[in-house]
Amino acid sequence: MNQSAPALPIVYSQEVAAARKKGLPLVALESTIITHGMPYPGNLEMARSVEAIIRNGGAVPATIAVIRGTLHVGLEEQELEELAQAKDVMKLSRADLAFAVALGRTGATTVAATMIAAALAGIRVFATGGIGGVHRGAETSFDISADLEELAKTDVIVVCAGAKAILDVPKTLEVLETRGVPVVTYGSDEFPAFWSRASGLPSPLRINDAQGIAAFQQSRRALGIEGGILVANPVPAADEIPRAEMETFIQTALSAADKQAIVAKAVTPFLLDHIFHQTSGRSLKTNIALVENNARLATEIAVALAA
Repeated sequence: MNQSAPALPIVYSQEVAAARKKGLPLVALESTIITHGMPYPGNLEMARSVEAIIRNGGAVPATIAVIRGTLHVGLEEQELEELAQAKDVMKLSRADLAFAVALGRTGATTVAATMIAAALAGIRVFATGGIGGVHRGAETSFDISADLEELAKTDVIVVCAGAKAILDVPKTLEVLETRGVPVVTYGSDEFPAFWSRASGLPSPLRINDAQGIAAFQQSRRALGIEGGILVANPVPAADEIPRAEMETFIQTALSAADKQAIVAKAVTPFLLDHIFHQTSGRSLKTNIALVENNARLATEIAVALAA
């Protein structure tokens, strides 16, 4: 006997609910950067700053998280503050998003899980820091982020500062090409490397304005092509850490992770924390700058789509 699907335990913030009714442009935001990316209260200040940038640009922010089993699209101020201070928060991707909902857990959404939730809510643009990808040594560990598969499936434009430089960026681009994911660099012929404006790798595609990116995705929809677009937005020049300098820090962090047998989902937070201490906090300052920069571009794209 066929059974109807259970009602989706999803809650919209008052601001997001009002925007949906009015047809206002929305920009999705992930929550792992809040819970796993930086300590309190800096994480809360960053989250508030990014949301303010989106509002000032003419769109509405929708920070996404699972709180005690309920999927939240948009967080009220108190919920955002509680999440910023929460402990034992799950890091949710496609594999465990429903697990957290079913078991009443609290979890922060990665790129993949945020894309799923954004698509459910009809949000077409998502701003993040950097995507996951193919980890260095993946030829033996097979450690490849679910973000890449999600980009091939889910119709959301993801604005980032490139793949995180701790990854194997050439292999990440190869996997994206194989899965048919368009990779567009905003205003540059070179693919960026998160903390650095340049990776040494050519960008597959280049578009110089938000309207062009919006038109590109509209054309993909009209042609019936599934999946999203990865928009790589180089960090502002004043905030970058040059690639040669960053590679030294990354190699040291990778060596430390190997010695301590750090694996799976623990790898990225470990490496980011190690690099933070090596750079005396410079990496975090750059991280915040690039997230804010991506929020600005994502807002412009969302406004262009709405128009």
